[in-house]
Amino acid sequence: MSRVLVARLDSMGDVLLAGPALRAVAHGKKPDGSRPNDVLLLCGPEGASAGQMLPSVTETHTWPCPWIANPAPAADAELTNRLVDFVRASRIDEAVILTSFHQSPLPLALLLRLAGVERITGASTDYAGSLLDVRLKPGEDFVEDQPEAIRALGIARAAGFELPSGDDGKLRIAPAKEPDRLVEELTREGSYIVVHPGATVPARAWPALHHAALVELLEAYGHRVVVTGGPAEASLTATVAGPSAVNLGGRTSLRTLAEVLKGAAVVVTGNTGPAHLAAAVGTPVVCLFSPVVPAVRWAPYGVPLELLGDQDAPCANSRARECPVPGHPCLASVAPEQVVEAVERLLGGVSSLTTRRKVGK
Repeated sequence: MSRVLVARLDSMGDVLLAGPALRAVAHGKKPDGSRPNDVLLLCGPEGASAGQMLPSVTETHTWPCPWIANPAPAADAELTNRLVDFVRASRIDEAVILTSFHQSPLPLALLLRLAGVERITGASTDYAGSLLDVRLKPGEDFVEDQPEAIRALGIARAAGFELPSGDDGKLRIAPAKEPDRLVEELTREGSYIVVHPGATVPARAWPALHHAALVELLEAYGHRVVVTGGPAEASLTATVAGPSAVNLGGRTSLRTLAEVLKGAAVVVTGNTGPAHLAAAVGTPVVCLFSPVVPAVRWAPYGVPLELLGDQDAPCANSRARECPVPGHPCLASVAPEQVVEAVERLLGGVSSLTTRRKVGK
């Protein structure tokens, strides 16, 4: 049995999208017929909670990466030595570095080499020299316009790891070890729609008052609505929930949020971590998707999906954190009525697994 370090150093959603690749590394036999592997997941602070919920991960180690984390920690000897010492002590046989199209695996590969890792795989546009043993060249060995989960699987495959027979390659988290009382109370009262109004960056946020109007419309259609959000979003979720929706803002751990999303009939959210968490528990998603990153890569993967927002807006592919266009038209132009229509389509089972482009007018 080998000990393989798999790195995915960014946010919760990125780590969830790496799940199928992690399962391939853990359970997929290599051509030499070797048995399943111990998988050590290296992730950043924002992704650690998600990493701990993924099946097939033996151990999760958190390290704030100075070229990925925002805000970035100082790239000093103390920080880099901490990682090198961990890798040496962990007896790593090889490493698979998972990155997005705009990231390089080479800084991490250098640190892993210094830690004594003998075989390293990654995808690099730049010349890798002796830093990578298996190098995929983006644009040559694979196309970039594909779902991020498939891109990660391609990197794992290049290292020699394939998904085991019967694994559909969709996102997945490990089952909860025990029932959650909050979730039991929610499901006992019947079906509900989850509305998650928060976003990790302002450029991806649908306006709060649009969310509040959506909740009122969903309730008028006879739906019970549950509003979710983190501790820092309590004011936002209170505004959106209004007097009658269930407000869970700041009341859920990531595990409890996963169970809440799992129990929902549909989840309405932006292109942020909970969209991928909903996909990981198999719940259909209405995604208010700002095109600052490409939907073909970052839309919720493997579940019935309605994608709303102008994907041809001027901000497309800008990776902006603050909206660069006055009025935030890519999302602000989507009316709450359009979101209700998308919810009803999903409830009626007429949406497919393909991305639907919706342009608000």
